[in-house]
Amino acid sequence: MSKECTICGKRGKIVWRRVRLRATKYNPTCKRKQNPNLQSLTLPSGEKTKACAKCIKTLAKNKIK
Repeated sequence: MSKECTICGKRGKIVWRRVRLRATKYNPTCKRKQNPNLQSLTLPSGEKTKACAKCIKTLAKNKIK
């Protein structure tokens, strides 16, 4: 499974983990990867995809009644 939103194309990103040493000093120790909050979604056409939570909320808000 790909770790990418099929609607907006959001992917993971690399971030630095910072360890606080003293009051105002930080030690950037290691890099880690943050992945988006992907969940399975069934589109109105019946197709199943993976979408991020932000896209799911936007689709629910703009739903045609």
